[in-house]
Amino acid sequence: MVRHSEGHFSHRAGWLRAMVLGANDGIISTAALLLGMAAADSERSVLLTVGMAALVAGAVSMALGEYVSVASQRDSEQSDIAKERWELANLADHELDELTAIYRAKGLSADLAREVAQELTAYDALGTHLRDELGIEQDQLARPVQAAASSAAAFAIGAAVPLVAATLASIGSRIAVILTTSLIALVVLGFTGARAGGAPAVRPIARVVLGGAAAMGITMLVGKLFGAAVA
Repeated sequence: MVRHSEGHFSHRAGWLRAMVLGANDGIISTAALLLGMAAADSERSVLLTVGMAALVAGAVSMALGEYVSVASQRDSEQSDIAKERWELANLADHELDELTAIYRAKGLSADLAREVAQELTAYDALGTHLRDELGIEQDQLARPVQAAASSAAAFAIGAAVPLVAATLASIGSRIAVILTTSLIALVVLGFTGARAGGAPAVRPIARVVLGGAAAMGITMLVGKLFGAAVA
């Protein structure tokens, strides 16, 4: 299908959601875990081991979760496509009437709706029914492997930010360095996601930064309290 060249952004929603979610989860979950451990006065080697484990486990979990979710969507789409293909082969007149009714509901006159339905059916019956009846674009079907890989990569990249900060920071400054670096990364993520989606940047940045700061603050408090209780 030939697309017009206007600069819309809604077609990016699927991969943008997966990438932003993966990176956001990677930054926040790993940073929160590292800050909780640091607040409990964990040793450097323990901190880095836990951080690496969080990165790997989180990336794998994101990949599996995204694959299962998108694969389920793909199965549903394929089922609808198979059903529509059967109906076109066995109930052609009914499908033409159905398509005509769809165009009538969009405001076309009865004669014009019928003419459009006939023309589009002759051109691409299956594609027309999938698009106008079911809202499915054949070139935008769910891709489970792509979604899993992009989510895992995004999580790993996000998680690497606080992990590298923890690696480079001294013991005395590690909490401040991890916290500052992670918040900066969230600002960049919010801005990048907003720009990619064509939206104003202030609200997306505020969402990810405030949410991330709250998660990290709560985890630090728990780590501090738990560390004191164990000690």
